[in-house]
Amino acid sequence: MKKLSFIKRSNGGHWVGDGFPVQSIFSYSDIADKISPFLLMDHAGPTTFPPTQKKLGVGQHPHRGFETVTIVYQGGVSHRDSSGGGGTIGPGDVQWMTAASGLIHEEFHSETFARQGGPFEMIQLWVNLPAKEKMSTPGYQGITVDQIPHIVLANNAGIARVIAGSIGDATGPADTFTPMNVWDLRLKAGCTLSLELPSGHTTALYVLSGALNVDNQTIEATEMAVMERDGTELKAEITQDAVVLLLSGEPFNEPIVGHGPFVMNTRAEIMQAMQDYNNGKFGQIVSESSRP
Repeated sequence: MKKLSFIKRSNGGHWVGDGFPVQSIFSYSDIADKISPFLLMDHAGPTTFPPTQKKLGVGQHPHRGFETVTIVYQGGVSHRDSSGGGGTIGPGDVQWMTAASGLIHEEFHSETFARQGGPFEMIQLWVNLPAKEKMSTPGYQGITVDQIPHIVLANNAGIARVIAGSIGDATGPADTFTPMNVWDLRLKAGCTLSLELPSGHTTALYVLSGALNVDNQTIEATEMAVMERDGTELKAEITQDAVVLLLSGEPFNEPIVGHGPFVMNTRAEIMQAMQDYNNGKFGQIVSESSRP
């Protein structure tokens, strides 16, 4: 049985650009050793944006050494990057961007969502890459809601959308560099959540809404239960209908050195990333008018 290790609460709120009011749940500067292979998670919203003609979001900026995973619950986000990747995702869709050796990207509210306005909520997760993969070729996976398998959980506890990893015969569409599970859970009050997960893997339950009871501790919205790595069975009592993101992955024991949008293994690699970016080696985003 996996036991509760600790509860991680928000580090506080801030804006990312002018389009994403986020709660910073964890980052590589606080619990990186305990949450490997995950580096950072921001929860944007839930909030409501009025209709606008403005382009709200965050402009061009670089990354190196990891992947970003954006899960949209409400609203819409459009992405472009210097690897040629990009697209628009809406409710239920996922964008899995591999920055690896380095790219520049931008993220804005989708044109349709900005024009209509309405509820907005998303998660952005940073996933670390092992040292041997940090300088891999950048890439982009646009995963639509219809590509993500749904399964009914044991005890009729709710539904799991399998974004990465697998439950039983259901395998998520995301390609990952190391073994991990990223599951979007929709849980029913009064039921018991019971999951089998690998022993030795990091495991966490992040509650977007509702509440769970884990080891007689209440886990509420914007709180994350981080479990001990021993054991294979994870149990939680669902005390309120809940939307929960499960993260589970094989940790790797490598140094983490981060500076803003770069996460590497040494300070020298961070300095090299900054130099490469300043020298234009991360490429350029092709304008829409230049696309074939």
